[in-house]
Amino acid sequence: MINVLNVAEKPSVAKSVATILSRNQQHGMRVRDGRSRYNKIFEFNYVINGQPCHMLMTSVTGHLMELDFEDRFRKWHSCDPADLYHAPVRKYVPEDKIDIKRTLEEEARRCQWLILWLDCDREGENIAFEVMDVCGAANHNLTIWRARFSALIDREIHEAAQNLISPNQCFSDAVDARQEIDLRIGASFTRFQTMLLRDKFVIDSAQDDRNLVLSYGPCQFPTLGFIVERYWEIQSHEPEEFWTINCSHKSDEGIANFSWMRGHLFDYTSAVILYEMCVQEPTATVMKVHQQEKRKYPPHPLSTIELEKRASRYFRMSSELTMKVAEDLYQAGFISYPRTETDGFSSRTDLHTIVREQQEHPVWGSYAQRLLDPGTELWRNPGSGGHDDKAHPPIHPTKFSAGESAWSLDHHRVYELVVRHFLACVSQPAIGAETIVEIDIAGEQFSASGRVILVFLPTTLALDSGVTRPPPLLSEADLLSCMDKGEALVMGYDDMGYELWKPNLRSMMEFDMKQVSMGCKRKAEVLDTCLQQMKACFLDARVNKVKLLEAMAIFFGRSDRYGGNDHHVAAEIVRPCGLCQESNMVLRRSRDGNFMVGCLGFPQCRNAIWLPGPVLEATVSTNICNCCTPGPVYLIQFKFRQLEIPPGFNVNHLGCIGGCDETLRQLIEICGTGSRVQGNKVPSQNCAVARGGSLVIERSCSIYICRSFNSKVTMFGIKKLFPWHRL
Repeated sequence: MINVLNVAEKPSVAKSVATILSRNQQHGMRVRDGRSRYNKIFEFNYVINGQPCHMLMTSVTGHLMELDFEDRFRKWHSCDPADLYHAPVRKYVPEDKIDIKRTLEEEARRCQWLILWLDCDREGENIAFEVMDVCGAANHNLTIWRARFSALIDREIHEAAQNLISPNQCFSDAVDARQEIDLRIGASFTRFQTMLLRDKFVIDSAQDDRNLVLSYGPCQFPTLGFIVERYWEIQSHEPEEFWTINCSHKSDEGIANFSWMRGHLFDYTSAVILYEMCVQEPTATVMKVHQQEKRKYPPHPLSTIELEKRASRYFRMSSELTMKVAEDLYQAGFISYPRTETDGFSSRTDLHTIVREQQEHPVWGSYAQRLLDPGTELWRNPGSGGHDDKAHPPIHPTKFSAGESAWSLDHHRVYELVVRHFLACVSQPAIGAETIVEIDIAGEQFSASGRVILVFLPTTLALDSGVTRPPPLLSEADLLSCMDKGEALVMGYDDMGYELWKPNLRSMMEFDMKQVSMGCKRKAEVLDTCLQQMKACFLDARVNKVKLLEAMAIFFGRSDRYGGNDHHVAAEIVRPCGLCQESNMVLRRSRDGNFMVGCLGFPQCRNAIWLPGPVLEATVSTNICNCCTPGPVYLIQFKFRQLEIPPGFNVNHLGCIGGCDETLRQLIEICGTGSRVQGNKVPSQNCAVARGGSLVIERSCSIYICRSFNSKVTMFGIKKLFPWHRL
């Protein structure tokens, strides 16, 4: 009989697998303690492919080893942070895992086989190789096998035991590469920004700012970027009033609401003219009636990201809670492994059996029965979203339950979501019909879905106003969608350089990790390329650290421990502050990304000069204005966004913020500033109608074009009402 050491990823999984393999016969399974009291050892007999085996089943608790720098590089001031991109690293078993390590060593010495029951994804494969390293060092003659499974149910566990395979080195290498990349990038940037900023600013959220660590996470930082970018969009949004014509008709059969096919107009005069035309000739004539088939297609099989998104949207459950509940259901055998990128079933999956097990459910059981009835023609082999992690199938139910007594409401919800999603993905599309009616009133088109009436007088015809709204804050489901599109955003951001809060760098890293896991790239190749790239980013960030200091100065006050003599700031000085007469005014970006010139004495001195909104780039030159005081006042080289400035103004402009520059004054009056407080306001006297200008309406376009033949300022007023990109 062969002695076999079996190792699972968690104590609960070890118990479940041992219970299944021992046929649930308690007298046939012995339980004893290992060195770690949390990781029991289960002993029982089992036959693998005709070979009698004495099985010893135990577990680890996640990763057995940690990756860190060698001791001489671990202290923060032991080296230049840039040296961390090539400093030697080592994997070791931390002190809190030593007892688990000793258990593995002791049991491995008296076994001939090692079977790894770690979770079947890349992370689990990496843990498997950590276990192999420990056990292999204790017994060089071990025969090592890997058990692959996706659900803790009898069928899957027995099948895995009878179809053992070799461990996947490529999967483990991909995780090793990610760990090393994250360690080197995270440590270098964390040390850099903490040592640069901690003593210079008072961080309100820190109780002991002497020990404050401003950590940088290569994965978490782009996630923060999604949130901050949306916040900036909201903060910079300025409501813009618009007008729309709404039409409705009331009959014995109900009220039909017609939508204006132009949507809405931002010019009040144009909207009023069109509305009056409709009022004068209110008879509505039906121009077109067409019916079209509408299909709602079933979803792709369920992946982890989609599970988290739907739980967030439907139940307001956080991702952390969703995955905790899903893990509970998995370990109890009710659903398959919940961490998977795969959204398509293989041809080997017995989908009909999964549906058949749900026929007895009081809510969806009758639908499951209809799915299996060929006469209903409801069945449809599920599609695929094109993702396959080569480790696990999509999330699906593995055992029937009408609800367990120990389940919380969240357990009921997640189980129902998994089952209903699975039943939906093997169903035909839902088919409906939509009738669209298009009408004409005085040349204006409206549309509605409803019954057909050939000619009628509208019951109501109203000119309504509204204002544009900023985008909403990202929900967790939106954030997960953004994270899921990281790979696609590589192309969108590839011309923006090394912006660390953008997701392109991380998505490229993840793509490389996938290439390693598939055996298309070597770990060493990916490490070399990625670390060279990120070291260049790090060095560039350090050279331009003044940008980081300026950004921090907007949100946090200067610390008493900092003298404010950083020589990099001097390069951005524009002029002495004429208000406090103590500090300098410097060129910087406001928190919403717009350029401004503000006093370094902030927050005690709040003197600020807001620059025109269309500024794309701005740098302080060495030229000095000859007339503005108090001086010296350094001129600023501006570059404007072409589409946001009126005709006649140059994209490049060397200007003075002292008050003598007529070009800057006109651009601020016409286009507004970047200040969220002042807003991009245009004086009402700039309106062409108010000035008695000539207004020409062209009806040949989908939106009316306003032309003014008055002075330049009048034309600019019209253009503000009709922004350039709408013409």
